[in-house]
Amino acid sequence: MTSVTDDLPLAADFPKATVEDWRKLVDGVLKGAPFEKLVGKTYDGLKIDPLYPRARGVAPVVGRAAAAPWQIMQRIDHPDAAAANAQALQDLENGATGLALVFAGGNDAHGFGLEPTADAVAKVLKDIHLDAGIGIELQIGPQSRMAAIHVAEYVKSKGLDPAACDIRFGLDPLAACAVWGHSPYTWEEIAPALTGAIKGLAALGFKGPFASADGRVIHDAGGSEVQELAFVLACGVAYLRAIEGAGVPLEAAQGMVYARLAADADQFLTMAKFRALRLLWARIETACGLTPKPLFIAADTAWRMLTQRDPYVNMLRATMATFAAGLAGANAITVLPHTLALGLPDPFARRVARNTQLLLLEESNLAKVSDPAAGAGGIETLTAQLCEAAWALFQESEKAGGAFAALQQALFQSKVAAARKARDANIAKRRDVLTGASEFPNLHERETAVLKATPVALAPYGEQKYKFDALPPIRLSEPFEALRDKSDEALKARGARPKVFLANLGTPADFTARATFAKSFFEAGGIQAIDSEGFADPAKLVAAFRASGAELACLCSSDKVYAEHAEAAAKALQTAGTRHIYLAGRPTEAEAGLRAAGVTGFVFAGGDALATLQDAYRRMEQA
Repeated sequence: MTSVTDDLPLAADFPKATVEDWRKLVDGVLKGAPFEKLVGKTYDGLKIDPLYPRARGVAPVVGRAAAAPWQIMQRIDHPDAAAANAQALQDLENGATGLALVFAGGNDAHGFGLEPTADAVAKVLKDIHLDAGIGIELQIGPQSRMAAIHVAEYVKSKGLDPAACDIRFGLDPLAACAVWGHSPYTWEEIAPALTGAIKGLAALGFKGPFASADGRVIHDAGGSEVQELAFVLACGVAYLRAIEGAGVPLEAAQGMVYARLAADADQFLTMAKFRALRLLWARIETACGLTPKPLFIAADTAWRMLTQRDPYVNMLRATMATFAAGLAGANAITVLPHTLALGLPDPFARRVARNTQLLLLEESNLAKVSDPAAGAGGIETLTAQLCEAAWALFQESEKAGGAFAALQQALFQSKVAAARKARDANIAKRRDVLTGASEFPNLHERETAVLKATPVALAPYGEQKYKFDALPPIRLSEPFEALRDKSDEALKARGARPKVFLANLGTPADFTARATFAKSFFEAGGIQAIDSEGFADPAKLVAAFRASGAELACLCSSDKVYAEHAEAAAKALQTAGTRHIYLAGRPTEAEAGLRAAGVTGFVFAGGDALATLQDAYRRMEQA
């Protein structure tokens, strides 16, 4: 009997593909364009090639224990401690294995957080079995630093064994200095207070870790991966030195420091960053004469990638971020709820944040393989590049005198500012796409529910004795959201949004592509696009424009149709009193004639969309 597959070639019969074969195919697609067009660069200038060979002779990066899941942390930040306790209990009953207690004034509080009092701590921890393997992470700031002491006192008051409680105390004065941009004290005054608290907690029997080196500060401010890694190294080394200087053996101090990183939707960069930190920290441990031990790394999905508009897309971003951090060996992950940029998340948003991790762990089994990226040429190369560049920046900070001195000299801040400037330019030009904000907007989205809560009011943070440039958190979508807010204000005040009339010329085959582009372009700024049929008669075009009630118009068609009809259409619209006339497409040799006919702007892929939209509002406000 003959099988239907008998005549098919075996895998071994196929010729082996080579890089040269691939390059020939690529060159055919490029049609003479340089190959470098396919080579990307990170904001640190690291090169990303389109193809890599397998990396051989590399060992997996040691992180979590083999096949061990990461801690599923749930953010607890409701200002009402009793309400926060109810949320915490529900989270633990439904799959969370840890709680991130966010206190008001913390580096990542974002306007909310618990009151840092003994009463609030007792209320939020009520009925939570702290000695039952639940991970607890404190996110505190200079105004809420006493929360760590209150948690320790609560544990003792309940008769619990501190060593049986998995608590990361989150002491991190350097990150607080970076966020606030000032300090009442010098590092020589801060270090003894920090080490005194650590030694006191250790004397009570807590196993730690106690001090957190928090790279989220850099990431939240718009910094790069290299800058985030270098800041973590600088802070971690500063804490190690301080602890050892307080008389704690270095072997004991080694387990008293842990790290926090932001995980964002760039899967490969996030994975490489987490892997790089482990390698870099092992290098520091070796330099200190220590036997390297896996650094505990806690991850938060990135604040800066959250959007207020179309917030459901934030679920996808968080899923990618969690996927990347989990595969890269994060020990604990906190998913920021998708509505956090709008306000205090409701039960649905909290459930989605929790279940994002549960699905990846329980259904996708992401924790079953340790460091699955090991040997992947692209990720191994990127990891090595990050290590080299971050180590160089870390050495710069050491030469400056350490983390605190580097902040005083604006070493980190200046580099973050440069990275953010470049990032902002790419966002403005929509090269870095923010789905739902800068691209694919929805002007008719429903209002998203958030909880109503009064934030905790704290006293100002100390005397601004030692000032330096601050690194406050930002969200990348804010400039586009500001325009959408203007549109909402106009809708509320006048019953209508600003409008642009899409003056389509020719047939649908001529104008559909550019009309679709123009609609997304203008509505990203809250300017409602009024579509139209294709026109050849300027009089009918003008009549349709007047009927639309739009202040602006945008010609949309093919280059061929523009050559025949664009000038006449622009003149007709200008005569009709159009305040501003755009043309969808790049300026060509016909630009002078088009401008003479009334075209005052061009919209096209790669242009500065943000500047164009901001200018449109200025023109409408001046009219």
